[in-house]
Amino acid sequence: MVTYTGEVTPGGAPDTRELAALTITKVAVDEQMSNNCYLLRCTRSGEQVLVDAAAEPDTLLPLVGESGLTTVITTHQHWDHHRALAEVVKATGADVVAGEPDADAITSQTGVPVTRRAVQGDTVSVGDATLEVIAVAGHTPGSIVLLYDDPQGHPHLFTGDSLFPGGVGNTFGDEAAFAQLIDEVETKIFQRLPDETWFYPGHGNDSTLGDERPNLGEWRTRGW
Repeated sequence: MVTYTGEVTPGGAPDTRELAALTITKVAVDEQMSNNCYLLRCTRSGEQVLVDAAAEPDTLLPLVGESGLTTVITTHQHWDHHRALAEVVKATGADVVAGEPDADAITSQTGVPVTRRAVQGDTVSVGDATLEVIAVAGHTPGSIVLLYDDPQGHPHLFTGDSLFPGGVGNTFGDEAAFAQLIDEVETKIFQRLPDETWFYPGHGNDSTLGDERPNLGEWRTRGW
């Protein structure tokens, strides 16, 4: 059995992780931005949800295959995370979920209506599996993180651009936005979830909360 690493590159093969009730397939798109997209599939029903239709519908749609999509979740409003949204939704008829404060901007940029405006504590079903929406503002006002608390294992967290190995997301020199982001990441993620929580960011490699937790104070002090 091949061990999942989460190390993917644009143009390269996806990496797939098999959990008891959910299959997670990670693929990177666009050589310049190297965005991560995550296809989640319910083991029993085959129902599928895509996290971030970032780019390259010619990569994403064959990955989706004939099973189709029930939902596309856009983690935040930045352009590099929804460039394939219109084509993926047109091809699949999927519902579109995004954080309520970012929804209008996503529609303005893509022409795609957001059919579910998510807020803290909302849930999105992937067949038998459930994703919980955690609203984490700062990178953008409506950034969301998605928690799958595997009942037969450890939690899994899809963090968009709010949390990466080595720090929180870019707040572009806005001190108030950084303070909000680091506070919300600490209280809503690190204070709640255990060290073994594996997280999947919007760019680059994965990590665990345990690996990053010792560095929270350093991140706060450096201000980015």
